Amino acid sequence: MAHKGRIRLGMVGGGNDAFIGGVHRIASRIDDRFELVSGALSSTAEKSRASGEALGLPRIHDDFVQMASAEAALEDGIEAVSIVTPNHMHHAAAKEFLARGIHVICDKPLTATMDEARELEKAVQSSGALFILTHNYTAYPMIRQAREMIAAGELGELRVVQAEYPQDWLTESMEKEGLKQAEWRTDPARSGAGGSVGDIGTHAHNLACFVTGLSVEKLAADLQCFGEGRQLDDNVHTLLRFTNGVRGMLWCSQIAPGNENGLKLRVYGSKGGLEWSQEDPNYLWFTRQGKPKQLLTRSGAGAMDAAAAVSRVPAGHPEGYLEGFANLYTEAADAIRAVQGGASRESAMGLLPGIEQGMAGMAFISACVESSAQDAAWVNL
Repeated sequence: MAHKGRIRLGMVGGGNDAFIGGVHRIASRIDDRFELVSGALSSTAEKSRASGEALGLPRIHDDFVQMASAEAALEDGIEAVSIVTPNHMHHAAAKEFLARGIHVICDKPLTATMDEARELEKAVQSSGALFILTHNYTAYPMIRQAREMIAAGELGELRVVQAEYPQDWLTESMEKEGLKQAEWRTDPARSGAGGSVGDIGTHAHNLACFVTGLSVEKLAADLQCFGEGRQLDDNVHTLLRFTNGVRGMLWCSQIAPGNENGLKLRVYGSKGGLEWSQEDPNYLWFTRQGKPKQLLTRSGAGAMDAAAAVSRVPAGHPEGYLEGFANLYTEAADAIRAVQGGASRESAMGLLPGIEQGMAGMAFISACVESSAQDAAWVNL
């Protein structure tokens, strides 16, 4: 039994040696709002049981179909489920739980294909449950501050948005060396039509849209597969045209030596600019046109309410990846309790990414693949 007040949580995927499952489990407990009580943690019943026993789960299921049915029949069954599988499993798993009124917290991207995404969108619309997509970078304090500053007009009329997300871990063909994370991320059957554009490009796209409040209207993309024998892109250059005439560029790469997790965002307007780097997440550089650069810090001088609302520790103490995930889980807990108390799904979601952001991400992937196949032609989203 979950502790009184904690949300009873289940997990699909995230078994032994699965990186992202551990991240979600840590994030769900940082603010003590969830208790993991159930899971179908692997692709086979034997592996699922071994992983569940290692975690000490009270209830371990053979697969997500059996799990959804069994948990929905229990008086103390799970209230929410985290789906942390490879992309091709998101659609089927999420539908099973949504159909039974169980809230879904799903890793990104939304699904492997646009057809699956459209079906899942219908499932969300017909369910009374929440659907939350874990675009965790939107919950970093200084990203929330950047969004608030832009909305307040601090940058004036927006003109240019630049997003980049370079990594180097696929510079060599790690998928041929038995690395599980590389194997499924470079496999079209499990990852979908996009490689790096789906894995990390969607994060950069989502972050740019979240901070600016804009959406991408059309793009021109050039996708490359530099890895020998690789079927999915590992490097992407994209020109973006946002609403309101704003122009942008997005580069994502997993073959850029010297880059570990270099997500960066720059936004420029008629009155000033902002710069943020994920590897120094507590810092936000702000420049008013004609004035010296200012360094704004999380919980420091110049920090605004939006940043303070998702900060935990005093200024000068690092907060980052796990805390960003935890912020999403805590906001998800608030949203779940709000809906259970009678609030509408729309009001409960707040700034949480949901099905709309998931569909936008899928449209972005699809447009990039289509554009590149046409020699970087402009494609409408």
